Amino acid sequence: MRGTSVQGIGYRELAERFGTPLYVYDGDLLTATVTGLRRALHPALEVFYSLKANPNISVFAALRAGGARAEVSSLVELRTALAAGTEPENILFLGPGKSEEELAACLDTGVYAVVCESFAELDRTERLAAARRIRQRVLLRVNPALAISGSRLTMGGKPRQFGIDEAQVLAAGDLTTRYRHADVAGIQVYLGTRILDAGVLGKNTRYILDLAERISAATGIRLDAVDIGGGLGVPYFDGEAELGPAEAGREINPLLDAFTAAHPRTRLIMESGRYLAARAGVYVLGVRYVKESLGERFAVADGGTHHHMAAVGIGSFVKRNFPAVLLSDREAGEPRPWNVTGPLCTPNDSLLKQAELPDLVPGDLLGVLNSGAYGPSASPGLFLSHGFPAEVLVTGGRAHLVRERDRPEDLLRPQRLVTAAGPAGAAVVPAADRGGLPR
Repeated sequence: MRGTSVQGIGYRELAERFGTPLYVYDGDLLTATVTGLRRALHPALEVFYSLKANPNISVFAALRAGGARAEVSSLVELRTALAAGTEPENILFLGPGKSEEELAACLDTGVYAVVCESFAELDRTERLAAARRIRQRVLLRVNPALAISGSRLTMGGKPRQFGIDEAQVLAAGDLTTRYRHADVAGIQVYLGTRILDAGVLGKNTRYILDLAERISAATGIRLDAVDIGGGLGVPYFDGEAELGPAEAGREINPLLDAFTAAHPRTRLIMESGRYLAARAGVYVLGVRYVKESLGERFAVADGGTHHHMAAVGIGSFVKRNFPAVLLSDREAGEPRPWNVTGPLCTPNDSLLKQAELPDLVPGDLLGVLNSGAYGPSASPGLFLSHGFPAEVLVTGGRAHLVRERDRPEDLLRPQRLVTAAGPAGAAVVPAADRGGLPR
């Protein structure tokens, strides 16, 4: 993915066929990544792909081909997983603010487990399941008392909207008789994300497995499943080293061996989004103009932060450059500092700051690497009404359009224009029906 082609297809060819900006995903790499991770980890540990990282149905289908299950957090993600062929028993539904419609869809679909993040949500699940005269397996998301350093974004050990505090769960008493239809039968814990240190992963796993046993003893619940979270990271910035699957396996497999010996019927789950998807994606953008301002070089491109907010600091990221390369197949000079900006009317629309790149000219193609996760799904694509870019999946040496680019009519279609219409009131007209641009 770091050259000028992917699976033998040049990025220039893809740009000419599909336009820019666009996301290009290597489907073979997606499948190989999840296959390699599963091969390195304990055979009892199942890998669930977090669709929030990249919810494109074809991206998920490539990961599913490698054995990934589905972890979803919205009604659309649930439908995506089902449409891709995922069996309900291989779907988890997470999220701190599930709607009644989402919970009902989980129960009606028969997902493996709803991960409840508060006792109020557990009560609502009980009511909905009772109305259907069914039992729905529930995992409790626990906000652990311990915060382990070493993740780029810590999720536990502090006040959070996620999960039920460890102390509250341990003090809840017998949960087996309190709920007749919400079948509390396991826990989920997510201690942090962007973990690049196998030792941190081991500490997290050890803590979660011990916590599962303590909660089972205190509340009487079965351990049908224990979800150890995950949070495997990928290196984005200088000085970051990759966490290899074998290294992760050496750290956590002995812990899982001991746990499965004591709990042979417990389903062990690891969630992974960024690790599975990031490296398989490139954000491809075209240079429109080059200029100099007060001694600094600028390349103004057709793509920007409205498509790739993750590259400029959303969430756990600090404001450092993602790896980027010139995709144009031409002779280029020695790298020099370049600011790569987008088309938005804000100084914040800067994808790369003082990035070392060869001399750029209008028409060049640039690729922002490691962009397969949290690209369009975490970006303000409607800013300035540009819409979202096309997405292309390359698999088996063939390129497939897997998301159409937003067109002006696509953005206008959901809107309704209210106009004054005399004493009778206002006339509501679909904005897309008001005509197009002058011909």
